[in-house]
Amino acid sequence: MSKQEEPKLKKIVNAADGLSLGISMVVAVLLGVGLGLLMKNLFNIPWLFWLGVFWGVAGAILNVYKAYVKQKKSLDELANDPRYRHRKYNDEDDEDDKY
Repeated sequence: MSKQEEPKLKKIVNAADGLSLGISMVVAVLLGVGLGLLMKNLFNIPWLFWLGVFWGVAGAILNVYKAYVKQKKSLDELANDPRYRHRKYNDEDDEDDKY
């Protein structure tokens, strides 16, 4: 495979990767709500539901943070790639000189 060719399913894989973040957020919140309902009904303590909701939201935020760290690492590796070194510019450069 030459450098110009891209894999056939690359766009689908990239879209699925982005979609998986949204799905993981929803699943984390639903699991937290389910756990909260279970604990509330099991122990008859109403505030345990809200503890479960909090855990679900915290899990969703953790998923977003992990995705951010993964994406940042990928972009940092790309920034250090010698093929893209000429793309770095100083803020003092004129807009016309960048292109």
